[in-house]
Amino acid sequence: MIQARRKLPPLNALRAFEVSGRRLNFRAAAEELGVTQGAVAQQVRALENQLGLMLFQRFPRGLALTPQGAAYLADVTRAFDTLGEATGRLLARPEAVTISVTPTVAAKLLIPRLAELNAALPDVELRTVATEALSDFDRDQVDIAVRLTRQPFPATLEARLLFRQELVAVASPHLVKGLPLPLAGEQLRKLPLLHDAHSHWPVFLRCRDKLPGAVFNHTTLALDAALAGQGVALACRAFVAADLAAGRLVQVTDATAIIEPDYFLVRKRSSSPRKAVDAVWDWCAARLSLS
Repeated sequence: MIQARRKLPPLNALRAFEVSGRRLNFRAAAEELGVTQGAVAQQVRALENQLGLMLFQRFPRGLALTPQGAAYLADVTRAFDTLGEATGRLLARPEAVTISVTPTVAAKLLIPRLAELNAALPDVELRTVATEALSDFDRDQVDIAVRLTRQPFPATLEARLLFRQELVAVASPHLVKGLPLPLAGEQLRKLPLLHDAHSHWPVFLRCRDKLPGAVFNHTTLALDAALAGQGVALACRAFVAADLAAGRLVQVTDATAIIEPDYFLVRKRSSSPRKAVDAVWDWCAARLSLS
């Protein structure tokens, strides 16, 4: 099969033959292709010489296909139709935009809004990479990132603040059923505490003691445990706003803590940004922000 492909005639010659066979006139074919009549006739003659077959009978007022030419034209036409359909499918595909986010941002902010994003940007195919690792925009082929980071940023990057970290303590309403809310600090410490890799409980409770409780490597896992009634989780308000509004979680104390760093939307600056990337950037800035 590979050897057969290497013996294929030049594409320009096949195109000249296909148009000439359809129009049965070198002049009409030349007008359609935007070349001279002589160029078309030369391409067809070269094709016939390569194949060792006559494809056309030449007459003063036009052309007629030979039996071999008619059979070959049918196959060549199907081949060009296939190429045209493949190109059309390729151009009709949504433009891909890759966004790198932390697992918690993916689970709590982005995934619940994907249907909304698809409705707002139907011509964009969003590819999500959930990782705690910092992204190299060129090496990882990432267009946009959401990261917990600090200013200032390099001149090569564009950044927009999404939200600050306001820590709130949350639990399933079943866990605190019968308890008077909001809880005081000492009451809170009597409940099972759920820890994530950030380990903010000592800061939140203003204590230096090691606090017992289950430990998870991602905030979203600690929140899943809280939803299951396993204890009290500490998380950024942005990640629990929907669960609080739906009553799946309750804020168990009025105490909060604002800590750094903040969550930013980041991308590489470009002199010619893609429209699809701009559209996703603007959507994220509007829909993932708490403001």
